[in-house]
Amino acid sequence: MIQNKIERKIMWGDLDSLGIVFYPKYYDWIDSCCHLFFEKISLDLAELWKERQIVFGLTKTSCDYFSPGRYHQEIIITTHIKKIERKNVTIKHIITNKSNDRIMVRGFEKRTCMNVKEPEALNAMDIPDDIYDIFKKAL
Repeated sequence: MIQNKIERKIMWGDLDSLGIVFYPKYYDWIDSCCHLFFEKISLDLAELWKERQIVFGLTKTSCDYFSPGRYHQEIIITTHIKKIERKNVTIKHIITNKSNDRIMVRGFEKRTCMNVKEPEALNAMDIPDDIYDIFKKAL
């Protein structure tokens, strides 16, 4: 299984009024880490869009929270493929506290392969075989 690990420090702008990470920040980090994971497995999303009119749109996201993130805490976001289906790929993200390896957040993204030749009429499509093979090798 191919994984991508990103380390970051929680900053002041990541926090809510209680001094813990504001939950939409986790989704921002997860989305960014998914794009970085795709880069790691040699899938250029911008190229897919431009040259083949294919995107992997979000169709479902979720997070389970186990402990709050706090200012200047160092975290690790680990990303990998959880499941591949004919039209979908599910990406799993684990956010851990770097100092003790405890899981803070577990997140999932279901991304659907979509034909965007006609942006007003988006529709799901089977993942092309070459891209499916890339996902399968990364699983």
